[in-house]
Amino acid sequence: MMAAHDPSAAPAGGAVKPQEPDPVLVAIADYALQREIDSELAYRTARWVLMDSLAAAFYALAYPECTKLLGPTVPGTVVPHGVKVPGTPYVLDPVEGAFNITALIRWLDYNDTFLAKEWGHPSDNLGAILAVADHVSRVRRSRGEAPYTVRDVLTMAIKAHEIQGVLSLENSLNRFGFDHVHFVKVASAAVATVLLGGGRDEVINALSNAWIDGAALRTYRHFPNTGSRKSWAAADAVSRAVRLALFAVKGEMGYPTALSAPRWGFEDVVLRGEKVVLARPLGSYVMENVLFKIAYPAEFHGQTAVEAALKLHPQVKDRLEEIDRIVIETQEPAIRIIDKKGPLTNPADRDHSLQYMTAVALIYGELTYQHYEEPIAADPRIDALREKMVVVENEQYSRDYLDPDKRSIANAVQVFFRDGTATEKVAVEYPLGHRRRRDEALPLLHEKVRGALREVFPARRAERLFHLLAEDPALPEMPVDRFMDELHRP
Repeated sequence: MMAAHDPSAAPAGGAVKPQEPDPVLVAIADYALQREIDSELAYRTARWVLMDSLAAAFYALAYPECTKLLGPTVPGTVVPHGVKVPGTPYVLDPVEGAFNITALIRWLDYNDTFLAKEWGHPSDNLGAILAVADHVSRVRRSRGEAPYTVRDVLTMAIKAHEIQGVLSLENSLNRFGFDHVHFVKVASAAVATVLLGGGRDEVINALSNAWIDGAALRTYRHFPNTGSRKSWAAADAVSRAVRLALFAVKGEMGYPTALSAPRWGFEDVVLRGEKVVLARPLGSYVMENVLFKIAYPAEFHGQTAVEAALKLHPQVKDRLEEIDRIVIETQEPAIRIIDKKGPLTNPADRDHSLQYMTAVALIYGELTYQHYEEPIAADPRIDALREKMVVVENEQYSRDYLDPDKRSIANAVQVFFRDGTATEKVAVEYPLGHRRRRDEALPLLHEKVRGALREVFPARRAERLFHLLAEDPALPEMPVDRFMDELHRP
């Protein structure tokens, strides 16, 4: 009886011809290694991203659910040339350091965002970039060699943003139930390998292993399982990326057709036959157009709804019992991600509910992370308003969301009362952190950074660090290890 043919088996007779790497792997590797970034706007924005991400990290230090995950895997571990985790006394290996830094940056859902067919937070990659750059700089200094500078960090941040963001433009993981942090892993694997001194082959090998890992399920982001893993999923991705980068520079093999291999490749297994594409040449587009979460710690598709609700707060705060219904017009992605009815069981659930964040803004006239926790979350008025909300898609908002010249994230809110009267419909097309509102947002970014530093450091040191981050023209030339020393808290 003849054996069944295995289409994945090597052809019979003779050596197998070496396979050429998938073009997407080559394009990402060549960009990460060779592309010169000449956009001053990108570098200026990258510095704001660094400031903003560290602010988010420092605010997260106040939350025990986050800090319990920090530190070495084995308490008391001593790491030569270790990574200093900002705002903490920890000195860690680069894999654990990457996890710690990104967990802090990501915990409060308060770092930058890029929205397309896939969604994500490109500054999640900073955990890998800072950890590897710090570690390598300390090793280099011990050998009498020059360390990396903060400008090198900014360059790698621009490149990681671009890799993750351009992958997000036309490749939707969420449509198949997978999480966007897979693209974080891919981007971090590329830049971490470069920072470790890897060449083209090593970067391609690390990238292929990152793709082969597959993508995490979005289970932890959606009812009925929404939970705190969504706050450390990116940290898990960057730590894995650093590990794969370390393997690659040690000579571990890669898999040239990790994406395209029939039946077994990422495209067939995860994307069900769809091809991974780079929608535009890799440059600095994503960093230049990234969205900042400056005003409210809430999922970005609902930011403009919160702003609209805050404008309506004076008109409704004394008439909450008279409300008949609240209509929210939004884009299709918001309906898919944050249109949540029924019980919300934890802060991670609440900060991804369009209705919850809108109700809080209408009632309280503000929205902070404390509004997602007890005792405020037990306020019966919040659920009472949620039950009166009708969420509908505005098709123009959905079109403008994907328009590369607009990239709007629009919402409109209108409140109707039982006596037949109504507020005006308040529509907000672009959130405060959008490129079109940069001038308006920058003072708020400075306030966010100052406030975060004061939460962690004594006043005089906080002000000195604010000057370093926001104002010092010499920051880009500062050695990375000295920069991390400044942010450490023994």
